[in-house]
Amino acid sequence: MTARKAAARRAAVALAVCAATGALTLTACSTGSNDSTGASASPTPTAPDSSNFSGEPPSALASSAASKKAEVKESASAAAESASQRAHDFEASVSADVERNRQEFTRELDKADGQGNAMDSVSLTGKPLAQTDNVRALVVNITNKTDQKASYAVQVDFSDSDGKVVETTVVGAKDLDPGEKAQPLAISTKPPEPHLTAKIAKAQRY
Repeated sequence: MTARKAAARRAAVALAVCAATGALTLTACSTGSNDSTGASASPTPTAPDSSNFSGEPPSALASSAASKKAEVKESASAAAESASQRAHDFEASVSADVERNRQEFTRELDKADGQGNAMDSVSLTGKPLAQTDNVRALVVNITNKTDQKASYAVQVDFSDSDGKVVETTVVGAKDLDPGEKAQPLAISTKPPEPHLTAKIAKAQRY
């Protein structure tokens, strides 16, 4: 075999090996044993271009999620505390108004002659204990039967079976227009038993 034929054979074998292993995509196979430029090194991997990425790395996402969760929890807690404070303030305000009105009604009843001037404008309607969770409560029906705006103060007495008054409560309604009605509740703090009888003791229009 001549030298030229041997070289050609070696080149053919090299090409066949390159094709079989798919190495043609990674390296250039030489067709000559003495060609100094025939082979090239495998390409060096490069870092991915971060500009092609979107979002945050997993650790940053986790940190962000935890932060947002904490913010939401803190916000919810603050909202609950704020709502509780508003409810407390509202209750205190209502209680203060109720107490001021009660004192006003009491002063007007103290001025009344006998049973007062509005006994014919008020009446009582009992409420079943089953509807009030066993709290004794009565609806005080007040109607302004005059042709002018008026306020009303009503005293309700609770008596035992011997007729003895064991509790008194004062309710009323302010600035009722002619013909207007109001229905405040007279509530007893006594237990449902023994039975008590409620009646209107005084009613004053002013």
